[in-house]
Amino acid sequence: MMANRLIFQLSNQVVRGPNAMELIRKATQVLLGAALMYAGISHLTTSRLEFQAQVPNWVPLSADFVVLASGVVEILLGLSLASLRYRKEVGIATALFFIAIFPGNISQYVNGIDAFGLDSDRARAIRLLFQPLLVIWALWSTGAWGKHQKINSPSH
Repeated sequence: MMANRLIFQLSNQVVRGPNAMELIRKATQVLLGAALMYAGISHLTTSRLEFQAQVPNWVPLSADFVVLASGVVEILLGLSLASLRYRKEVGIATALFFIAIFPGNISQYVNGIDAFGLDSDRARAIRLLFQPLLVIWALWSTGAWGKHQKINSPSH
């Protein structure tokens, strides 16, 4: 049902003639939403234990609770991204979420935790480099990055 609505929205916008870059942004936003929904579902099911290994020891909550809560948040963010509504706000929220979970990736690297096929320091370090790209993806695809720049750039 939601996929049909999304296809209708995108095709309707193509008929109206938006620029190609905006269409690419929306498509990548939906792709990010799908990835987050998948990740969120895996938090709640098949990869629950692996995600628990990434929760830093200093977090004052149980690792299982953190994994379940972050999975629910990922599903909600994914659905919000896929809906193409409130794009800027959802983009900022998603970017903030990616920043909030970054300590888990750092903890995995610092403590040498093997999970998700990241079984070497090199693989874990490369994974760290991708987190800023996810932040940029969330902001760019939703237009939050471009709108922020336009507001702060001088008018000519």
